[in-house]
Amino acid sequence: MTPDSTPPKIIITTGEPAGIGPDIVLTAATQSWSAHLIAVGNRDLLARRAAALGLAVNLGAYSTTDVATPHVPGELPLIDIPLRADCHAGVLDPANASYVLAQLDLAMAMCQAGETAAMVTAPVQKSVINDAGIPFLGHTEYLATATQTPHVVMMLASGDLRVALNTTHLPLADVPGAITREHLEQTLTVLHSDLVNRFGISQPTVAVLGLNPHAGEGGHLGEEEIHTIAPVCAAMRERGFLIDGPLPADSAFIPSIRAKTDAYLAMYHDQGLPVLKALGFQGAVNITLGLPFTRTSVDHGTALSLAGTGNADAGSLEAAIGMAIALSA
Repeated sequence: MTPDSTPPKIIITTGEPAGIGPDIVLTAATQSWSAHLIAVGNRDLLARRAAALGLAVNLGAYSTTDVATPHVPGELPLIDIPLRADCHAGVLDPANASYVLAQLDLAMAMCQAGETAAMVTAPVQKSVINDAGIPFLGHTEYLATATQTPHVVMMLASGDLRVALNTTHLPLADVPGAITREHLEQTLTVLHSDLVNRFGISQPTVAVLGLNPHAGEGGHLGEEEIHTIAPVCAAMRERGFLIDGPLPADSAFIPSIRAKTDAYLAMYHDQGLPVLKALGFQGAVNITLGLPFTRTSVDHGTALSLAGTGNADAGSLEAAIGMAIALSA
């Protein structure tokens, strides 16, 4: 942001009310930011949590007429929405599932209307939303459905390491069947487009991981590479994309390959993410590619046992806010 430019408005959901989402949003609000931060959540809950944590945060009311100004530490403009049931730190209640989803719906509406430049999401508890009878796989899938986006890609970033996923929250047994040529090509296309248009990388190089050990060992350890992954990589290279792979996942992250790679594409959730989380968990950011607006998130769960204790680390949320600001520029 230049001295004469208007800072972007960034809307932040506070997530599962029984988790650490309220804690880390309040903690982040005590820092300086070159953006106008707006939170979505329940005022009474946030006020009680701030008092429990000893955080002096003023929860002012947000209005769409507010002029965007850089965030003032200790001030947090808030869109107050009601809880469906009383909430205690660490204690889940399915009755509040609709409260959690209402935050997402409001934040999406603000972004789609151009009122905010990006949304940042605190963690939600997928299990309790499903326990409430609402099918919910995760933020990524929910946002894609709500915005009628035909193909989104989940990518996590920590520093210069970026790992995108070809499949997201699927049982491992369902992964091979979900890896089709059409799906993989769409994923690579969205990944390339956002690396260019959001991250400003003019000619990104993407390393594609194989599904099987040793990338299939020439078909002896699986044939998905032969029949699906390698042909798509070759076709994308013919179209001018800089694609490396399919690579054996166990050696794809060595320094020599990382040095020439702008992003990795893993075939499933737990293939590439353990590497990223081991190398930079507290600074990792979840980014949804392909949406009509910028969305970033923490790379961790609700940590119910830490809620209200003062021991939650806000590093990932602060990294997500910083990434949202950077991508908004």
